[in-house]
Amino acid sequence: MLAPSVNKESMKIVKEIYESPEKYNVILKKDRSGAHIIDAGINANGGFLAGETITKICLGGLGGAYISSMRVNDLELPSITVYTDYPAISTLGSQLAGWRIKVGGYTAIGSGPARALALKPKSIYEKIEYKDSADKAVLVLEASSEPPEEAIKMISDVCHVSNEKTFLILVPTSSVAGLTQVSGRIIEVGMYKLCEMGLNPNAVRYAWGQAPIPPIHPDAIEAMGRANDMILYGGVAYYIVSYDNDEYLRSLVKRAVSSASKDYGKPFAEIFREAGHDFYKIDPQLFAPAKIIVTNMRTGKTFTAGKINAEILFKSAGITIEP
Repeated sequence: MLAPSVNKESMKIVKEIYESPEKYNVILKKDRSGAHIIDAGINANGGFLAGETITKICLGGLGGAYISSMRVNDLELPSITVYTDYPAISTLGSQLAGWRIKVGGYTAIGSGPARALALKPKSIYEKIEYKDSADKAVLVLEASSEPPEEAIKMISDVCHVSNEKTFLILVPTSSVAGLTQVSGRIIEVGMYKLCEMGLNPNAVRYAWGQAPIPPIHPDAIEAMGRANDMILYGGVAYYIVSYDNDEYLRSLVKRAVSSASKDYGKPFAEIFREAGHDFYKIDPQLFAPAKIIVTNMRTGKTFTAGKINAEILFKSAGITIEP
């Protein structure tokens, strides 16, 4: 079966934003080279709807996302629920924040459909056996400022499209839209973990996930920490796989949750500071959902591991429960 184009599918959603930017609380502009810029949180207000929509775009238009609520102990928290029938392509092939943009003094993290044109990183696309072909590129940049012309030209060139057909969506992590779309990466985080541990990503046929959306924080590190904690301590990911070995899946699930890490047990901002602000000093095992559920469609068996950690979740989010 021919795989769909993540850039073509996501452009359908981008067009909806262009038809009604005020509805999404975004600012539309063109840079001098003709590239299209969608500001969803730098100078624009953005919000939950923008974050939900950016999540769908990051999934390459091959999944759904909606804002709902999630009960943690006796507290209802806003949450985002995501799902896809193309887990490997939509999460690893599109949503994964796998393209580090660095041009001169400008840095940003790129995710979304344009990665499948640029093949960033190439090893992921070899694993999922996918490459997109489209005449428009859509890239989401987690950044606190607009990219300079040199960065836009680099992105367009690597994606083999013109600047006029390049669409860049800007969303700072510390914004409501940014925090929403980070929580919307719950199934992607689990997919990447399972893939890194040796599972063929194409064996995963369907996926669903839910994670809380944290309260906003003005400090960039605290906001980033809260965003991570919603997945590490509050995120649930469910996968339906086709595999011939139940015992392997059982052992995999036990090791694919955040609580299997030696660094588990503290808010991420605290762990990050103790590591000297160096991500590479943090145990990579930590970057996983709080809870994973896997059903083997060949045998009907379901395996689960991990749990939601309300204590650390509330501590990270600065939530005080009054008697």
